[in-house]
Amino acid sequence: MLVRRRPVHDWGLAKAAAIATRRAPPKYLVPLVNPLLVVLAWCVGVAAGTAATPPMVVGCVGDFGSDYVTTRMVANLVKSWQPHFVITLGDNNYPSGAAATLDRNVGQFYHEFIAPYTGRYGAGAVTNRFFPSLGNHDWLATNAQPYLDYFSLPGNERYYSLRFREVELFCIDSDKKEPDGATADSAQGRWLRQGLLNSQATWRIVYFHHAPYSSGYYHGTLTGETAHMRWPFHEWGADAVLAGHDHIYERIHTNGLVYLVNGLGGDSKDRMRGPFVPGSVKRFSGDFGALRIDANENYLLFRFLTWRGNLIDSYRMTPEQRLPRPLAPAK
Repeated sequence: MLVRRRPVHDWGLAKAAAIATRRAPPKYLVPLVNPLLVVLAWCVGVAAGTAATPPMVVGCVGDFGSDYVTTRMVANLVKSWQPHFVITLGDNNYPSGAAATLDRNVGQFYHEFIAPYTGRYGAGAVTNRFFPSLGNHDWLATNAQPYLDYFSLPGNERYYSLRFREVELFCIDSDKKEPDGATADSAQGRWLRQGLLNSQATWRIVYFHHAPYSSGYYHGTLTGETAHMRWPFHEWGADAVLAGHDHIYERIHTNGLVYLVNGLGGDSKDRMRGPFVPGSVKRFSGDFGALRIDANENYLLFRFLTWRGNLIDSYRMTPEQRLPRPLAPAK
């Protein structure tokens, strides 16, 4: 949420000076900024198409689902941004996706964003503002049923799309247990392709659990574990792909897109494996944190911050900077 600072006029300065000298402030003061000029400048900006709306803020956490102090610290960071909503990159409920641990691992930290919320940690949201994706640990429970019972999500609740102002987000189930398949030519893949090609949003973001590219030691590209998720996202119209699984942060530029690995939501930290994947420009696994996304019609901004508020990486996109979207052949 954008916090607007009130302009400081000479009235406040004069009053402060008067208090310091124990004298009354003058009765008549001329503002330093003429309000009419401000309004005129704003109108000119609108007419010229340069006045931007305040950005929409999205909090993004990955691999967070444990009852740890570190999970709470990351959640507090996300809440401090006052985001419009929160998305997750899977593994919401360690160790095995069980119903008995779900509220403790998720609701305890993010109940303010969940609706309907019937857990024991306080009030929920009026309307749902928490949109998770399924991870392999969520699928360890039979049919991922505790997850599906706990959340109220669009579509079939395993994969779905959301449109918020200038952004459309596409949540995918990247687990191989997904009934509709987890490959580009599956029913789920065809749904995503059609949704991206039909989207009229300025920005189109795809998010899921298994990172297609990663320098992580345990699940990274060199293991071959996530090769099934190397879909033609750019050809279909995506602007960015977000994923987790490896408990690291990494920004990778490949195949016409930016891929962000964000798995430091609070559970554990992984190490990297060299050689690093081609296109990797930023890597970090030294502390827990979350990804902040700011978006309006003029830009899309990604920032990864640690729970202490330290900025680790920042990447800004504008509509003019992105590569043209090639039209994928119809299937």
